[in-house]
Amino acid sequence: MNDRPLALVVDDDVTVRDVVSRYLDRAGYRVDVAGDGESALRAVAGRVPDVVVLDLMLPRLGGLEVCRRLRSGSVGVPIVMLTALGEEEDRVLGLELGADDYVTKPFSPRELVLRVASVLRRSRERPVRETGIDPVVDGALRVDIPGRRASVGERELALTVREFDLLAFLVRRRGQVFTRAELLERVWGWDFGDQSTVTVHVRRLREKIEDDPTSPVRIATVWGVGYRYDGAP
Repeated sequence: MNDRPLALVVDDDVTVRDVVSRYLDRAGYRVDVAGDGESALRAVAGRVPDVVVLDLMLPRLGGLEVCRRLRSGSVGVPIVMLTALGEEEDRVLGLELGADDYVTKPFSPRELVLRVASVLRRSRERPVRETGIDPVVDGALRVDIPGRRASVGERELALTVREFDLLAFLVRRRGQVFTRAELLERVWGWDFGDQSTVTVHVRRLREKIEDDPTSPVRIATVWGVGYRYDGAP
């Protein structure tokens, strides 16, 4: 049995696919490739990878739609997007659709490999490292940290790797205020990165755990500082 993680690289640029594939192979990954969105979905249907590196600008079926279909089909595989520098709106939309991270083109292949390793590690390690921690219950919200599951009432929440990491971090530190930079570093281990990533994930969490996301109660904004988990009233 091959225990090397499988990465699916989706990009219509042959050179990009080749470079990314070679760097991932050197880092210990098996690699599948796809040149368009439809091929990517067929590849996932045939063999679910451990992580997907997904370009947003794809022919016929774009990367955002591929991301949406993967998430709507309950495929929990971590997704790292490749975006151009001028595609900020698409990056934000990609995160809102459930992507876990992004790297902007032109990019450093070494940085990309680190990002891939980070989302893959986060998706795998928490159940082992945090075994024995009791679920956190806050009103109708229940967060099972060892099992990486969260639910509101009888409804289980479909959370991405980064969304769950953020929720688990906040619910265990009720009443504490964190800046976006602190959340980037303490939740995901980034000492650099776009802080709007935190804003997007907070908004997505509110849409899933708040009764009224436009008037959030559990995750409060501390203006000029950051965010605080207050819990159900």
